[in-house]
Amino acid sequence: MNDTDHWAPVYECETCTREFSSEHAVNQHMNALGHRKPKVPCETCNIKFHTQGQANNHMKANGHYKNYCGACDIRFSSPNALKMHLNSKVHRGSNVSCPFCKGAYTSASGVSHHLERGACPRAPNLNRESILRAVRDRDPHGVITNRQIEWHGESSVEYLATDHAYNGSFWECYICHRQFNSKGALTSHVNSPAHQQKVYRCPNSQGKCGRQFTTLAALFNHLESESCAFLRFENVQRHVSE
Repeated sequence: MNDTDHWAPVYECETCTREFSSEHAVNQHMNALGHRKPKVPCETCNIKFHTQGQANNHMKANGHYKNYCGACDIRFSSPNALKMHLNSKVHRGSNVSCPFCKGAYTSASGVSHHLERGACPRAPNLNRESILRAVRDRDPHGVITNRQIEWHGESSVEYLATDHAYNGSFWECYICHRQFNSKGALTSHVNSPAHQQKVYRCPNSQGKCGRQFTTLAALFNHLESESCAFLRFENVQRHVSE
């Protein structure tokens, strides 16, 4: 207690029981004896280190990064980014084939995209509209198709961007105002599913996902990502194959 009847502040060593009257004194003590408590944690285990460099060396040697692919020695910014990498062609290969041309794809969403854009040489009549009709016929209760939308089919007219879409710097979509570097890129955009009806929906009704999609490929991609935990990636591929 000092002359104003106040207790003087006490500074404790981080590892031993010594106490000091000033921050400078306790720092001097801890630096001299190596008594600083390690504070930099490993991302996956309970070990802590004095420096980030020490922590990095430990995590690299033991594969202890939180979002880390040991086989490729690559770190990822999020669990979802790591999951996408593990479900990519690098790890999955191309084991899903088109039922018509036998082209090899990594996932069900890849095959669906191939067919929905009319790119299969053995099934030239298949596209987004014809596939939707077939899916709706097999989905009378609207498990994956949106029955609240009265869909009469969409024409196969191809839209072409004109010079009027150029705003002086970019080619601009008049609906969503996205800007593109070329007329061709804008034409591809306006003919893509970007502004079409969302006719598919996630079947995860109990989890109340509620996501809706313009293409079957987008729905499969959502399920493959496991973001709503309705199906695992492998199960999506198996159900589609069946």
